[in-house]
Amino acid sequence: MNSEALPSSDALLAALGRVQDPEIRRPITELDMVRSATVADGVATIQLRLTIVGCPAADRIEADVRAAAGTVEGVDRVDLDIGVMTVAEREALTARLRGTKKQQFGPDSLTKIFAISSGKGGVGKSTITANLAVALAARGLRVGLVDADVFGFSIPGILGIADAKPTQVGDMILPPIAHGVKVVSIGMFVDGQAAVSWRGPLLHRTIQQFLTDVWFGDLDVLLLDLPPGTGDIAISLGQLLPQAEVVVVTTPQPAAAEVAERSGLVARQTGQTVIGVVENMAGLVQPDGSVLELFGSGGGDELATRLGVPVLARIPLSVALRAGGDAGEPIVLSDADDPAADAILTLAAALATRERGLPQRHLPFTTSQ
Repeated sequence: MNSEALPSSDALLAALGRVQDPEIRRPITELDMVRSATVADGVATIQLRLTIVGCPAADRIEADVRAAAGTVEGVDRVDLDIGVMTVAEREALTARLRGTKKQQFGPDSLTKIFAISSGKGGVGKSTITANLAVALAARGLRVGLVDADVFGFSIPGILGIADAKPTQVGDMILPPIAHGVKVVSIGMFVDGQAAVSWRGPLLHRTIQQFLTDVWFGDLDVLLLDLPPGTGDIAISLGQLLPQAEVVVVTTPQPAAAEVAERSGLVARQTGQTVIGVVENMAGLVQPDGSVLELFGSGGGDELATRLGVPVLARIPLSVALRAGGDAGEPIVLSDADDPAADAILTLAAALATRERGLPQRHLPFTTSQ
């Protein structure tokens, strides 16, 4: 390569450094996916190595690489040699991404973790969790979402990725991304609407794998959509993530609030902190501005009083919220002016400003004698 080509080759590498792997979300040059990149006689010659055979992001990466190379002054044509990493290269990549951490969300993690729980099903917990995750991502935060409701998984459908499958790179699982949120659900590992009938130990191992083998990268916020009630998964998450902060969802019915209290008490028994209550289905706004309380009133306040925490949000009944969940189009993006969307966006703003507390977090201090 002559000296005149060096500036163009450097410019080519700089341009390729702006191309990110859409699943890992890091520059392809940083991931050693660019084997070589040279420019000669107006031709950019690039050797590109994808992580796996059949990489689902291959077409996008190729298009982005061609587009980036085309921006380099003096490049008239782009020749791409696309291959796949060797086993050793994949192992080196996964080791570098994981670093020395055995657990992504251990006590030293700076990721804020919110577990969204409820006492019973049908209170809209998953719909709230999905929209809350999207609202947090829309604020510029790096967000992950674990659908821990193994028996009643619904998060992929609500987010419009019902058919999405994770990508496996060696022993590392890359979660699909929906509306800026990295998502994993047992629904991504079963066929169609197959029922999941597992008992305690297998449930625990599944959740543990979601938190270890699934690579989320550096997250600002991790949301957990818990199954309703006080079963094995709630206990397992208390053991695996004792630093998680719990939000309890209820409807306005006093009977629902009584059941929801138990999920908050179980969270406390496992060492987690209950930070507040969300009252969902809090009335249906009428055209004249009045509110029709289809499910009664007072449940959220009663639950908050019993748990000694504030009511973080009251989310009204909304046809648009329900329709968005069915269509896989989160209402916080599709209809932000809807009263339910406004309430969820306000909740997201409140949670986004919470700081990690010091309990259970290792501090880098030593004592001297």
